[in-house]
Amino acid sequence: MILGVVAGEITSTVNHPFYDGRKLLVVARIDPSGTPLPDSVIAVDVVGAGVGERVLVNDEGNGARGVLRSPDGPVRSVVVAIVDAVDLTTRD
Repeated sequence: MILGVVAGEITSTVNHPFYDGRKLLVVARIDPSGTPLPDSVIAVDVVGAGVGERVLVNDEGNGARGVLRSPDGPVRSVVVAIVDAVDLTTRD
């Protein structure tokens, strides 16, 4: 799983038919405290996330295809949650 912030949307005029009707998001990785990390991913959005929202991304092809119910889909990453809060306190 990747914790990130939606940095933008991808628009394409020509794409694989699998992506027809699906929103693609650019997600910039962050650490649990919200500090930006140096990379990003492009992920299919299934939760209605928008720019600036913190999200969880499943970045594993089989898991992404399972979420999208497409065993042959050309996909690796999918946004699976909008994050309300991250609690870094430890509980003993």
